[in-house]
Amino acid sequence: MVLCGLVRSVSRAGRSARAHCCGRALYSTDNKGRYYTKKHEWVSVSDNIGTVGISSYAQDALGEVVFAQLPEVGKEIAAGDECGALESVKAASEVYSPVSGVVTEKNDSVESTPSLINKSCYAEGWLFRVKLSKPEELQRLLDQAAYDQFLKEH
Repeated sequence: MVLCGLVRSVSRAGRSARAHCCGRALYSTDNKGRYYTKKHEWVSVSDNIGTVGISSYAQDALGEVVFAQLPEVGKEIAAGDECGALESVKAASEVYSPVSGVVTEKNDSVESTPSLINKSCYAEGWLFRVKLSKPEELQRLLDQAAYDQFLKEH
């Protein structure tokens, strides 16, 4: 009986930790400006600067992120280019840019504390910022509703 109670508590704790990141994505007003790739990167744009990260789904699938390699400031990247890497205790994954442009900033905090991605994938765990050279590329990305549908189908 004690074991069953412990399993339920751990299960609820796990769900609430995941829901923290997911809940923000699904229920905040911020998500209206977030666009996703089918490889689970996201970008939000303000004043032609895109902030890029990975989705809650991606960070959950990776597990505890223990290493992050991000693109260098000044690097020119094209949409779909591999521009970084993430490693977790159970997998490694490339990071692909959802948009084209020049990297203006990388999140040094994520490189020194990669677990920020798991704790706050849409806020503190962003990866890099890029000055968009082709803003029209945003039209090819998925909005929140389309991304949610994509996740249900795959």
